[in-house]
Amino acid sequence: MKGLTRSPKVVDALIPLIFLIVLLVLNIQVFGTDGLAGSNQIVLILSSMVAALVAIFRLGYNWQTLQDGMIKSISAAMSSILILFLIGALAGTWLLSGIVPAMIYYGLQILSPGIFLVAACIVSAIVSVSTGSSWTTVATVGVALLGIGKALGFEEGIIAGAIISGAYFGDKMSPLSDTTNLAPAMAGTDLFTHIRYMARTTVPSIVITLIIFIVIGMNYESNGTVNEVQAISAVILEKFNVTGWLFIVPVLVIVMIVRKVPAIPALLTGALLGGVFAVIFQPDIIRIIAAEEASFAYQSFKAVMMSLYGEISIATSNDVVNELLITSGMGGMMNTIWLIIAAMVFGGIMEESSMLRVLAEAVIARVHRVGSLIASTVATCVFFNITTSDQYLAILVPGRMYADVYKKRGLKPENLSRTLEDSGTVTSVLVPWNTCGATQASVLGVATLVYAPYCFFNIISPFMTILYGYFKIGLTYYDDIEE
Repeated sequence: MKGLTRSPKVVDALIPLIFLIVLLVLNIQVFGTDGLAGSNQIVLILSSMVAALVAIFRLGYNWQTLQDGMIKSISAAMSSILILFLIGALAGTWLLSGIVPAMIYYGLQILSPGIFLVAACIVSAIVSVSTGSSWTTVATVGVALLGIGKALGFEEGIIAGAIISGAYFGDKMSPLSDTTNLAPAMAGTDLFTHIRYMARTTVPSIVITLIIFIVIGMNYESNGTVNEVQAISAVILEKFNVTGWLFIVPVLVIVMIVRKVPAIPALLTGALLGGVFAVIFQPDIIRIIAAEEASFAYQSFKAVMMSLYGEISIATSNDVVNELLITSGMGGMMNTIWLIIAAMVFGGIMEESSMLRVLAEAVIARVHRVGSLIASTVATCVFFNITTSDQYLAILVPGRMYADVYKKRGLKPENLSRTLEDSGTVTSVLVPWNTCGATQASVLGVATLVYAPYCFFNIISPFMTILYGYFKIGLTYYDDIEE
């Protein structure tokens, strides 16, 4: 029971939020990109404590109510946590089996530095549209593309930016995507109306993004040479049995997801098949990882299990290749999962105590024109991505908040659904402690603040939808009546 509680004022809600922001700024200055190792988590826990103190001593909530809110918030992230574990396992067996090295090898034969960035963006977009999942795209082809780009001499931040830009374009536009289905459901329109309407802002955003990557690629002074690429390819061939048969596994995973097999069983199947293919195609690697004289069956069991749960690395004569041939399995995801749990604790207290609602209502009260309404929706979605650390809440809550406001202004629901996706979906990956930002940083091994400046699609999208709002481009009204 909540007991006798009072509704929070804006100043109440700002106390934990300002504390969070100030401490995060200080944390970034001290730890930089190493925040995921634990300092960001502590900041979120301390901010949760401040939020709880405000809720208890100023608003009259009891601890049990706040704890229930935290547990509810964490429960909402459990499917993401399970997916994270399986992505770690999949990365391990796909390295052990030679799947990722084979992707890197063939990619090096096809891609040149001049076209690499734009090609990485397009490939990621195609796979993401097909699967409806940016997470799956980044964890599979994204990992391989990162390896190819590093071998070609590109900095890892700009490679990750190209991969994520393409992956989130596909996540937005695919009818298989959960967020693409969630946004119209919250706004009150249908899926394909939403996709058609969203294309008006999304296509220009991805076109601008591709042009930027083309220009960067043509002028980028990479430190990779033809000789270095050949040397890397030779080392991969020396260590692994590279064959096209290895691509059966990633193709099967993509097919399963396209056929709407849920992500958890699809990724688990992919991870286990990776282990099977390791035993079939990479017996020498199995012996190296097992590092023990025994029967091949014993060595296979040990090596596959190690790749599923822990760190494995394959040493070669090439330092660049050594950086590519290391993975941490399920265990490598623990810091990310710790961050997600800490973030959901903070978001759970803020939501349960109504402090998030009060802040959002304060924004709505100051909206008077269509352009400012759309800008406020974008700001609210970004705000919820930062404070609740979950892109679903960044779509769900603003969707519920603004639905009636858009209707009263004569705007059809597809205006709202498009704005939710243009801001809530794509900006989640730019926040280090958001489930999306933390996940992609962990999967790619590139800190969020390192890749974020190069996620041009994700940065352009919210500004594009605001621009359309202020200049009344592509807006649809009931009975064509404008404000």
